Amino acid sequence: MKIRMTMGLAGPHYALAPGDEREFPQDEAVRLIKAGFAVPVAEVKVEHAVKPPPERRAPVRKKAAP
Repeated sequence: MKIRMTMGLAGPHYALAPGDEREFPQDEAVRLIKAGFAVPVAEVKVEHAVKPPPERRAPVRKKAAP
């Protein structure tokens, strides 16, 4: 679960400042949120409208006059 820290927190594998975001195991994240050290990060999926690339065709050669 991804959380955003509201307070600083340091451990043997990380040092986090307020505002830092980090992935934690579910149970650890819930514990930090309940203790007031963090808030959950809502993962918003954003869709972007993308124009498809133009169709590419080989140029048509004109026949030479005999």
